[in-house]
Amino acid sequence: MASPESADAAAPEGGSPRYVVEFRNVRKTFVAADGSECVAIDKVNFRVEDLPGKGEFVVLLGPSGCGKSTILNLIAGLHPVHPASGGEVLVGGRPVAGPGPDRGMVFQTYSSYPCYTVLENVAFGLALQGVDKEEREERAMRWIRRVHLEGSEFKYPHQLSGGMRQRVALARTLAVHPRIILMDEPFGALDRVTRWEMQDLLIELWHDVEATVFLITHDIAEAVYLGDRIYILSASPGTILEEVKVPVASGQAAVTQRTTEFAELVNEVSRKFESQVQL
Repeated sequence: MASPESADAAAPEGGSPRYVVEFRNVRKTFVAADGSECVAIDKVNFRVEDLPGKGEFVVLLGPSGCGKSTILNLIAGLHPVHPASGGEVLVGGRPVAGPGPDRGMVFQTYSSYPCYTVLENVAFGLALQGVDKEEREERAMRWIRRVHLEGSEFKYPHQLSGGMRQRVALARTLAVHPRIILMDEPFGALDRVTRWEMQDLLIELWHDVEATVFLITHDIAEAVYLGDRIYILSASPGTILEEVKVPVASGQAAVTQRTTEFAELVNEVSRKFESQVQL
């Protein structure tokens, strides 16, 4: 494992399309029910390069309530989190003005439309983009096959398992070819075996679509297996304490995550995490 790079490095002056995402001294506050100010994140600085022909897999790792979801929502440009209270959030060198087709999001909660079939759910984003019915159904079916749901295209969400619903969410997000994929604990509600299967599927699809992925997790083993860069966040108000680079995973999750070498990597990241964060 490479030595972690400093998270305190100064943010670049001026946005650059060289970086797919930049946070420059970002702060976000909310007003609590009693009228007091609550600081969710503060002094968050990082930048992720837009690598030609591939994307990075960035994992945000931190305790509950440290602002991980706030960071994702600021990248997505989603209200009421967007805009930041201070600093700058840039995507492709430009300030985030709101949601856009270059960013797709997968949530922990199952977000399929209950009255739509699998096919209609996967094609939904394409319909919003104005793609004609024949083409969007063809493209949707291609992604349904990619996530191994062929034969289920006319089923409704209530007829699917949790793992199958998350496959639908992945296919719907990837069908519109976003440059950035934002994932808020997408596998948190799944059992261990299904979670491993989804991790392997995600890596396979990530290699193919060449997008940059930001994933939130509480699971250190998942962070080490999926990420090539891990940002360790402090307790609230969240700030980035350390950046850890890890080798890209090879082999299946169920096998890799049982090896001694993988356990050593997890222990190393765990020690870094525990040394920075009061659990």
